[in-house]
Amino acid sequence: MTAKLPIYFDNAATTRCDPRVVEAMLPCFTEVFGNPGSRNHGFGWAAEELVETAREQVASLLGADRKEIIFTGGATEANNIAIKGGANMYAKKPAGETERGHIVTCAIEHKAVLDPAKRLQKEGFDVTYLDPPMDGVITASQVEEALREDTILVSLMWANNEIGAISEIPEIGALCHDRGILFHTDATQWVGKMPTDVVKDNIDLLSMSGHKMYGPMGVGALYVRRRRPRVRVQAILEGGGQERGFRSGTLNVPGIVGLGKACELCAQEMDSERERLLGLRKKLESEITSRLDTVQINGHAERRLPHLTNISFGFVEGESLMMAIKEIAVSSGSACTSASLEPSYVLKGLGIGDDLAHSSLRMSLGRFNTEDEVDYAIDAVVNAVNKLRDLSPLYDMHKEGIDITKIEWQAH
Repeated sequence: MTAKLPIYFDNAATTRCDPRVVEAMLPCFTEVFGNPGSRNHGFGWAAEELVETAREQVASLLGADRKEIIFTGGATEANNIAIKGGANMYAKKPAGETERGHIVTCAIEHKAVLDPAKRLQKEGFDVTYLDPPMDGVITASQVEEALREDTILVSLMWANNEIGAISEIPEIGALCHDRGILFHTDATQWVGKMPTDVVKDNIDLLSMSGHKMYGPMGVGALYVRRRRPRVRVQAILEGGGQERGFRSGTLNVPGIVGLGKACELCAQEMDSERERLLGLRKKLESEITSRLDTVQINGHAERRLPHLTNISFGFVEGESLMMAIKEIAVSSGSACTSASLEPSYVLKGLGIGDDLAHSSLRMSLGRFNTEDEVDYAIDAVVNAVNKLRDLSPLYDMHKEGIDITKIEWQAH
């Protein structure tokens, strides 16, 4: 059996919506179409019932109580509520005064965390951006070194969206709880692929998004812990007071139903899916690295998501490689920064030089990918790299044993 083209290997950017999710959503457009905030008639009651069922499905996947789930427009909004809302709720002094509190995050977080942190800096908060080790794994000991007496919030992603590195989230959460510090994790790439228990994992706030786990775009959720400790965040949207006042606005019932169904399916299929995708990823990596020289797999060797790989190809320009394998959808970094010609700030943050950072591909597998597709991609990537290297005088010099880093280039 041969692979059907084109092939989609960009599941870290977004996943295809599972047909079973679409089927669950369809009645919300023409049959159960009421506003769940309409409490005076059956149309509203029916819609509210669907929303609460979905809330239970999301909570079940996270090991949470349904009352701890706040529906949002996606993980970016959930991150903003958690970070801005959490920081302002626990600020030491009101806006306009100095020393509002200290926040810890990391230099390779998603922009949906970094940009809110920068906004808080302008509002008087002090932010520490941890420098990651080259494997991308943030450890509890590294966080502990950064904590201060005035630290009020730590925000770190569970698994990195470009290299898949898995940080020590449960240990970091325990550390924060011991110090009475609010702990938030952007779990967008983690939830639905890996087991989650927000209680055992010591998480206060968790962000997730439907379209990363075979649900629809435009819907996500924020977990807000209610007990030991009871967490409060300041709302960043004012309006009708929906979602217990955390997030005002008419609820996206079709999207919420889709998110709930996606969570239910992930809970049922996660274990077998994870094992299958890990096998495919290992095959992809081992075949490419055995058939090509000067290749580097980025991120921790073991503490990585099972479905995601980020590979740098020496003496190849990443954009040229992507054009050479245009029948395979991959990326050179986060979907939110793919319009930029700059090398990935995540890879540069790991200490990877511009040349290798420019030559990197992120390939992320998903539920609907097959072994035939992986086999096709291996051959396509290897052939494309070899053809591009045939055109590279630098690669010829490398094969002759010349250390290119020591060449002094003459300007004209």
